[in-house]
Amino acid sequence: LCPFIGWIVPYALFVCVCWRLGQTVAFLSKYKCSCPVRFCNIFCSLSLSFLEYIVAFNGYFTAKARSDFISSALRDVDAVNWRIVRRDNPASDYPSDFEVVEIRQDTRSSLLTLQDHPYIKRVTPQRMVLRSLKLTDTGTDGASPCNDTRWVQKWQSWQSSRPLRRTSLSLGSGFWHATGRHSSRRLLRAIPRHVAQILQADVLWQMGHTGSGVKVAVFDTGLSEKHPHFKNVKERTNWTNEKTLDDGLGHGTFVAGVIASMRECQGFAPDSELHIFRVFTNNQVSYTSWFLDAFNYAILKKIDVLNLSIGGPDFMDHPFVDKVWELTANKVIMVSAIGNDGPLYGTLNNPADQMDVIGVGGIDFEDNIARFSSRGMTTWELPGGYGRVKPDIVTYGSGVRGSGLKEGCRSLSGTSVASPVVAGAVTLLASTVLNRELVNPASMKQALIASARRLPGVNMFEQGHGKLDLLRAYQILNSYKPQASLSPSYIDLTECPYMWPYCSQPIYYGGMPTIVNVTILNGMGVTGRIVDKPIWQPYLPQNGDYVDVAVSYSPVLWPWAGYLAVSVSVAKKAASWEGIAQGHVMVTVASPAENDVSNSTMTSTVKLPVKVKIVPTPPRSKRILWDQYHNLRYPPGYFPRDNLRMKNDPLDWNGDHIHTNFRDMYQHLRSMGYFVEVLGAPITCFDASQYGTLLMVDSEEEYFPEEITKLRRDIDNGLSLIVFSDWYNTSVMRKVKFYDENTRQWWMPDTGGANVPALNDLIAVWGMAFSDGLYEGDFTMADHDMYYASGCSIARFPEDGIVIAQTLKDQGLEVLKQETAVVENVPVLGLYQTPSEGGGRIALYGDSNCIDDSHRQKGNGHLCIQAHNLSKQE
Repeated sequence: LCPFIGWIVPYALFVCVCWRLGQTVAFLSKYKCSCPVRFCNIFCSLSLSFLEYIVAFNGYFTAKARSDFISSALRDVDAVNWRIVRRDNPASDYPSDFEVVEIRQDTRSSLLTLQDHPYIKRVTPQRMVLRSLKLTDTGTDGASPCNDTRWVQKWQSWQSSRPLRRTSLSLGSGFWHATGRHSSRRLLRAIPRHVAQILQADVLWQMGHTGSGVKVAVFDTGLSEKHPHFKNVKERTNWTNEKTLDDGLGHGTFVAGVIASMRECQGFAPDSELHIFRVFTNNQVSYTSWFLDAFNYAILKKIDVLNLSIGGPDFMDHPFVDKVWELTANKVIMVSAIGNDGPLYGTLNNPADQMDVIGVGGIDFEDNIARFSSRGMTTWELPGGYGRVKPDIVTYGSGVRGSGLKEGCRSLSGTSVASPVVAGAVTLLASTVLNRELVNPASMKQALIASARRLPGVNMFEQGHGKLDLLRAYQILNSYKPQASLSPSYIDLTECPYMWPYCSQPIYYGGMPTIVNVTILNGMGVTGRIVDKPIWQPYLPQNGDYVDVAVSYSPVLWPWAGYLAVSVSVAKKAASWEGIAQGHVMVTVASPAENDVSNSTMTSTVKLPVKVKIVPTPPRSKRILWDQYHNLRYPPGYFPRDNLRMKNDPLDWNGDHIHTNFRDMYQHLRSMGYFVEVLGAPITCFDASQYGTLLMVDSEEEYFPEEITKLRRDIDNGLSLIVFSDWYNTSVMRKVKFYDENTRQWWMPDTGGANVPALNDLIAVWGMAFSDGLYEGDFTMADHDMYYASGCSIARFPEDGIVIAQTLKDQGLEVLKQETAVVENVPVLGLYQTPSEGGGRIALYGDSNCIDDSHRQKGNGHLCIQAHNLSKQE
């Protein structure tokens, strides 16, 4: 094979594979958790015969009316099989828009009758929310995170020293056991200095502004009644099943202190009206229904500012997301932590990733983006669109001082610290405005992002609009006139690094359109609309006619915001031209005037400047097309991690996009001179004659017969194909089901790491197939150290192709029978030149972990992919 290898390596399509620049992922199972028996019994007992569901109504109704609606819908279901769960909390005396109903598992078909009732909007599982609170405490009164009766904190203490690890528990009957770490929201890591003075809050204090008259709510772990730092606690409410209002952990006290402490570690708004919502137990457990009741109560109490130092990836938790929209629609300014899953991209947490919420990232006191701070883009819009810019703003979140549990101060870090910094600043800013009617979620966000100071050398998906500047925000807010604005306020594909990834690759004729997802903020009212349609106006002296711009947009801007998707492509007459082209998009927003009986309308026109760099269309051999359309991820379904060693993080939720968890691979290919485009539509929707290589990585979606037929024709005509697969084994899939304490149900994977049966259908015509084997191990290829992480093998390959085999461990046997076996000659890499004249090449590799940022050690150095000459035409 040596002569053939010498021919194929310089010209092969495939090229990975990758090598490690450090240690491989350690086995999580090596850590032995000393879990008290009584806690194990609690978790084992969660497999209940009754399941709880949230029944959401189309409006607010009395308890009797809600009961009558449910009874009417379930009139044919035996009464012993269901009941309405009693909720004793401060909101019980008021009408509500939901109920919690327990239904027996064997009568879950009754859910269909519930959903058919005309007054019932939606039925969703009740979600148990287990927040993993991780504290790095350098203060005076923080308790040790290790505690003999709190195995969770003991686990977190170990975990906090290992930045890749996330909390999980093993359950004897399942390979994975989810604690809600990634299928729910959680209290975000809280990991010194007087932050209020550093941000110059004392300047506003000296002007007489101290937060007076502003109602601020802290949704957290509570607050003790006689804490010496607080003088204006208006109300403390408990929404949990524990009979206490006090904080047993210290997180809620710290957050409240950053916002409103009056002494020692002083908060931003000491005279604000503080409303404490205890929504977490001392075991850091909550339920969606607790939040919904508490949110409803916050609306009733006309809360102005609400801090949520929680987050999770489930932007499809409909009751929660809908209620956040309702809150902001009622002029509650919500501030939320963006997440602690950095430095990986595609790790934004909900609700901070929502357009109507102020999402806050963290920096240190040297103005560096905190390593832990989650990065954008949002992944709601994939695969067909492109994510929005988040976070909105960043501020200090490392080593911030705040109130201790009983007294004194402590120092914590995390986006759960950065969030109350902004919430405190927002509370203080609101108190400076004479006409409070002007203050709403949109106007406040507009003031914050317009005044933010951009950090040098940092892109917009890390810093948003920049660092919080309190005094500049004060100046803008106090001269504010209701208007619409855009985020980002301009599009400049030449500005690096801030506009990364847009600036990382010029555009050219025939390329996939570049989509920029702009958020429209409407400070004029909670509801608005775009008048007529946005208009593209090219600057002819600046070659604007060389650019084609199309837009799509929200039909209604609610609450306070909407989207403007700008699609930029190059006109045919610029196919061989190189230069800069400019123009702008003009958008007019209209909103009904608030508190105006004449039904008048307010309008605001905003301009979005656009600047792009155009280059001649690259040769086919330099153009790579990334298949995004067939990549699926959580939350729409349970798609497991590709590396089975990551038992602590079972959900694949980072988007599988070249600008999220495949970012390093993308940057490496760009540095090698390749142009990488994204396919967000089926294979039938692109012109293969324009591309040298189609790159399929970790595909989970199935393929239409028309796609399979077209791909065969495309490869016969010169398109090359690279496929990175992953494990797929039905026995292992049954084993890696996990118990989700959110829904109190066992989750079965929708596929394995990749959808191997679908891939085999795709490549069968060439006599190729992946196996259902599951392998792991280290080996050397081309003088590079390789790690094969839960990959499959190649089961069938043409005889005239090249197959490279390695000695690996049978990981499937280990998972299923806890036995160890070494298998020789496992085919892992196949290289094939198709026989048709001018035909393309095909490369198969059984594992994608080597190019996936989420499966490599954080801070492990550059991704090393040999991407030489990806197509025959080179």
